[in-house]
Amino acid sequence: MGNEDGAHKISADLFQCLDDVGCTIPAQAVTYWNGEAMHGTDFKDLPEVPDQVARTTATVARHGAHLARLLRQAPYPPA
Repeated sequence: MGNEDGAHKISADLFQCLDDVGCTIPAQAVTYWNGEAMHGTDFKDLPEVPDQVARTTATVARHGAHLARLLRQAPYPPA
């Protein structure tokens, strides 16, 4: 698969596995970088994290923290 499709496929498979064992997954729980089309630059070779990736990753973290607070207040399934 291509970069974009591959990222979606991997996250979909991972999230399905986590869901199957009872994990709760927050909204927008994935971030990735696939670079420009037809270029061979790896993320690890970038001099710094691109701004959009950093902003999206921060959003992912906020969503996860928000969900954790909600579940602490009202656990699911209820006890």
